[in-house]
Amino acid sequence: MNLAEIPIFSMLRSRLGYLTERQKVIAQNIANSDTVRYVGQDLKPFSFDAKVQMHQAQSQSAGVMAVTQPGHMSPKNEKRPGQVKPLKSPDSETTLNGNSVVLEDEMIKMSDARMDYDTAISFYQKSMNMLRMAARPPGRG
Repeated sequence: MNLAEIPIFSMLRSRLGYLTERQKVIAQNIANSDTVRYVGQDLKPFSFDAKVQMHQAQSQSAGVMAVTQPGHMSPKNEKRPGQVKPLKSPDSETTLNGNSVVLEDEMIKMSDARMDYDTAISFYQKSMNMLRMAARPPGRG
């Protein structure tokens, strides 16, 4: 059985992908903190409810064409899993050159994303340990 077919691992994979993309967006904001008229970006908050609804919709549309290989074209308006779109998120302060990135806020966002990532990795590792324990033959420690 593929781990991606187990719902908890699928959700963790989505969460880790989201956090990776968020860290990239935050790093881009920090890199452009001196760029004239640069407006900081961020991602919409990750929602487990939205992921569960998307998973249920995918399982209900079993007879519909699906993208099974990375090179396949997807139908119009279909959002591929793991695809995230950065949103403009102007911070509270804008400098005279029009830049709205506040480094302190970005560092707080980065540390939050890092803690969330570490938590998801820990949960993933504990879930893997439970599967390993369940797969052991009886009587082995």
